[in-house]
Amino acid sequence: MGMNLAIVSDTHIPSRAHKIPEPFVERIRAADHVIHAGDFDSKGAVADIRELASELTAVAGNMDPQIGFPRVVTTTLGGVEFVVTHGIGPKYNHAQRVAQTVAEEAVTENPVGVTGHTHEVLDTEREGIRLLNPGSATGAAPATRATMMTAIVDAGSLTVTLHELD
Repeated sequence: MGMNLAIVSDTHIPSRAHKIPEPFVERIRAADHVIHAGDFDSKGAVADIRELASELTAVAGNMDPQIGFPRVVTTTLGGVEFVVTHGIGPKYNHAQRVAQTVAEEAVTENPVGVTGHTHEVLDTEREGIRLLNPGSATGAAPATRATMMTAIVDAGSLTVTLHELD
């Protein structure tokens, strides 16, 4: 059956949003593992995610100096290596910079990079590396809607679904 993942980023609670939308809370609660690509924005937001997640892999974003997560973390789930990093700097060339970080950190042949920062949904490939950005789970500006991803990982295969709310 595989492992069910929830992939979220850029919740920005409380500076830009009050809470994660209920349909996304349900998906996070139902997941076997949650990946959060940074910009929680507060220790309270981290506590809320920890309460919902059965297991959590998370990194610090540029708005998370006090939270204590690393900038990059690598985890293997269902036979897939995920290199998670929030990303920094301008939107221009963001995917390329993240792909470079993933290539430097990965230990397997086919890693998947998970990033945030731009608040823009991304599911693409750069230099043979699949990159995922779930956007902002709360629709925090500059996002125009709340988005997240779920994924099924099973014996090294990865199937990703995007979820959007207006």
